[in-house]
Order: sequence, then C-alpha cells, then structure tokens
Amino acid sequence: MATIRQFQPPKMLLRIYSLIVLGLDLVTLFIGIWFAVILAVYRTFRPPTMKIIHGEVAMVIGAGRGVGKEIAIQLAQLGVIVACVDLNMESCQTTVNKALQLSGSARSYTCDITNEKQVEDIVQAIRIELGEVTMLFHCCGVPSPRTLTQNSQEIRQTMDISILSHFWLLNSILPSMQRMGKGHIIVLSSVAGLSGGTSRGARIPLSTAQFAVQGFAESLQTELRHSNNNIMVTLVHVYPFIIGAEAAKDIRFRIPSYFGTMQANEAAKQILDGVRRNYTEFSVPGYLLYLGHILRILPKKVSFMLRDLLDTGVDFA
Repeated sequence: MATIRQFQPPKMLLRIYSLIVLGLDLVTLFIGIWFAVILAVYRTFRPPTMKIIHGEVAMVIGAGRGVGKEIAIQLAQLGVIVACVDLNMESCQTTVNKALQLSGSARSYTCDITNEKQVEDIVQAIRIELGEVTMLFHCCGVPSPRTLTQNSQEIRQTMDISILSHFWLLNSILPSMQRMGKGHIIVLSSVAGLSGGTSRGARIPLSTAQFAVQGFAESLQTELRHSNNNIMVTLVHVYPFIIGAEAAKDIRFRIPSYFGTMQANEAAKQILDGVRRNYTEFSVPGYLLYLGHILRILPKKVSFMLRDLLDTGVDFA
C-alpha cells in the first residue's frame, strides 16, 4: 500500500515568504510611525477638545498646599466632587473651605498615604460618602535632601511617599475603575525624573524616586492599553523651580527671563488642561519636556555643559 507524503515547500520558498511578511510588517510599521508623528505635530497646533469632567469624583493627594491645593479648587469649580486628602488636617480643610466658597463640592480627609491600611480605609470612606473615585491626582511633594548623605529614615520616607504610596492607592482604586470601565490616573513627577540632580546638592534619593515614578506611570500605561477599558494614565513632569511664589528664596536663575516663576494656580490650570485633553505625558511648562528629552540624547558631557550654563535649580521638590 502506497504511503501518501505530505507536500513540503522548498526552504527557499519559505525564506522568501518570511521575507515578504517581514517587509510588509516593516512597511506597516513605518506608515504607522509617520502617521503618529504627523498627528502629534497637528495636535501641537490643534489640541484635542477638552473633555467634560462635571460630576466626576476626584481624589487629590496633597491637597493641603501648592499645586495640589489649586488643582482641588479648580476641579471643584469645574463641577467635580473632590476628596481632598492630606496629612495636615488644618490645611486640607482650608482648601475645602475655599472650594465651598466658590460653590464647589469638596470634603477633607486626613491620611498618611505611606500606610497601606489607612489608604484602604480612606478610599472606602470616600466610596461611601462621595461615590467611586474616577480621577486620582497624586500631588505629594517630597522635601529633597540638600546634601549627598542622608540617614536611612529620610531615604525611606522619600521612597515611601514618592513610590510605594502609588501602589497602595492603585490597589484600592484601580479595581473599581476596571469594573466601571472608566477612570483617569494622574501622576505628577518632578523634573528630577528627567534629568537627575544638580551639581549643588545631588538629591540622589529624590532623583531615584522620581525616575521610579516615571517608570511606574509608563508601566501602568503599557499594562492598561492591552485591557478593554477606558482608563487613562497621564504623567505630568512638574518643574519645581517654576511652581509657587513661596519657593522664591530657594530658587536660583541664570536666565530669569527664560526660566521665570509660575504661580501655583497657573500651573494647576495647565495641568488640568492637559488632563482634560487626555495627554499621556506632558510637562509644565510644555516646552521643557522636549528640552529634557534632548538632554538625554546628547552626550553626557554636553548635557552637563548645558546645565552648567543655565545654572538653574531648586532645593526641594
């Protein structure tokens, strides 16, 4: 009885076929890249329409002062129900009172976000009193070391506030966002996450933490883009030497007209504009994000030379 042999194409045909498939994939990739670049340039001149966030429930971490305070107040003015969270109960209540004076809806909560149990309890309390959290703003500032050496407690505090707190908040809030099929997580990062420390007081723990925050946001974006939900993740690079007039004594400028200070309320407005346009990453001010990327591409010696020329810095985040 004759056996039937299965036809096997020659190896040359298989190689040609694989090359054709690879060529088509590369063409598709290049077309996609150019389309994305063209769209990005177009969006520079014609930004996306800002989404309506009226009725959303926003949890603002660090709402007692600075940019976090201004974000909470402006969210309330936009019709958002704001849960103001801060370790300082008095300053947090001051933010709430200001929001209520402007006919907004806000409530204060005291929480140590480095404590996982406290985070769980606060999120549960917000869920019961205000509803499910649909927007999360992490605006905590961390005092940066002024010297190269630190004790272990200061280093641990920097890491706990800057990094670990994100995971405790995510564990408590993300599951409900996934069930609802919507949400927006906004992560604020210092400029130290783009360019590292300055030559005067290296701030190694802070820079390390901010690099980690950037990695956290990018990893979360990658994870969520493969799931069938409508959860946005926005990474905002906030340049510390332009935030808040109260920081003037700690700020130095080589070119004041180019790197001028910015009031916290204006910075908060720019942040909310970018969030409402669903940007995945941007900076305040916007052009400095591209400057940071350019510094990373250039040889390290050139990067140091440019930083020395600008001689711009700040002694805290």
